[in-house]
Amino acid sequence: MSIIHLTSLDNPALKAYTTLTEAQLRNRLDEENGIFIAESPKVIRVAMNAGYRPLSMLCEERHISGDAAFIIEAFPEIDVFTGSRELLTSLTGYKLTRGVLCAMKRRPLPSVAEICMSTDDNNLKSTVTEEFYPKRRIAVIDGVVDTTNIGAIFRSAAALGIDGILLTPTSCDPLNRRAVRVSMGTIFQVPWTWIREPLTYLHNYGFKTVAMALSDDSVPIDDPTLCTEKRLAIVLGTEGDGLSDGVISSCDYVARIPMAHGVDSLNVAAASAVAFWQLRL
Repeated sequence: MSIIHLTSLDNPALKAYTTLTEAQLRNRLDEENGIFIAESPKVIRVAMNAGYRPLSMLCEERHISGDAAFIIEAFPEIDVFTGSRELLTSLTGYKLTRGVLCAMKRRPLPSVAEICMSTDDNNLKSTVTEEFYPKRRIAVIDGVVDTTNIGAIFRSAAALGIDGILLTPTSCDPLNRRAVRVSMGTIFQVPWTWIREPLTYLHNYGFKTVAMALSDDSVPIDDPTLCTEKRLAIVLGTEGDGLSDGVISSCDYVARIPMAHGVDSLNVAAASAVAFWQLRL
């Protein structure tokens, strides 16, 4: 273990914590070599349990033998940057939660097929069966860019039994630091990946799709037909405009959450929790 005592934040080795943007951390052209920042011992532990590897750590000195000791014990080779609370909390936009930040290496993402089924593509059968298509409920996040909403959706998905999440490229990166924090680490517990194919592609894996939208032909979310579908992909849209007409028309169903007192709709994170609970199996 290399403990580096800081007297300023000018050390170039700190750039992952101090100067790199989320896009630079992600390294979009080569995401497998990108990194992300996990905050708080609890979230870092969940990430480690999911197979993510710490590259370095920034913490208050008291945590080296305290809350962060398990990280150092598991990865004694990492650099540990430490300094006074006043120095560390002077990081612009990086007020520490429980005094520990960890730069962690991203992992290769699963394929869409791996999210939708438990076997690889070589075992794909032309007939939908329980053996080859065991995933029952997945979510599709289309164009949601608010990091707080992404984190909250993942937390609801983990709590309410969603098997996996697909995100369109116009959505926020789930490994954004704030999204990870809001999710309380559940982003590391629910398998996810990006989907670039049309939603009808999910029919290949036996899924019907339901768009959460306020359209004239929508059915209440407790519609019996929806609740009895064996494989259902719940499609959630952007915060402001919701799902596009093209996405809605491509889905097998359109569902709405009945509102009272003249309320138009719920925030997408709140709506996801209601949908995940109502449509669970």
